[in-house]
Amino acid sequence: MEIQPFHIAIPVKNLEKCRTFYRDILQCEEGRSATHWVDFNFFGHQLVIHQKDDFTPQRISNPVDGHDVPVPHFGVVLTWEVWQALADRLKANNTRFIISPTIRFQGEVGEQATLFFNDPENNALEFKSFKDLNQLFAK
Repeated sequence: MEIQPFHIAIPVKNLEKCRTFYRDILQCEEGRSATHWVDFNFFGHQLVIHQKDDFTPQRISNPVDGHDVPVPHFGVVLTWEVWQALADRLKANNTRFIISPTIRFQGEVGEQATLFFNDPENNALEFKSFKDLNQLFAK
């Protein structure tokens, strides 16, 4: 399975606050930008934050393995080591987790490390990892 980069664009009210978060906390390299948007290298994928003054995210969730998973959300699958380093960095920055770093579906098909948190504009992000990447789409 060859993984291709994806592109996602999200709305934010405070462009500079989010720019600082994605650049400094998540350590995403900044790419092109203009007055109302900024591109980031989001772990090998393209993330664009667009300033949208009237943006109000909705908070809904679905129950998954004993947790309320926020919908919508986005994120990436990382290697185990990169996921652990990110979890440690987020904890060191006193991140308020929606779902703290945990192992989900332990001992089952699809076992994965996962964590959820919001960016400064309440866009929900998930980062996950599999010790065995072949479990990514396993049934």
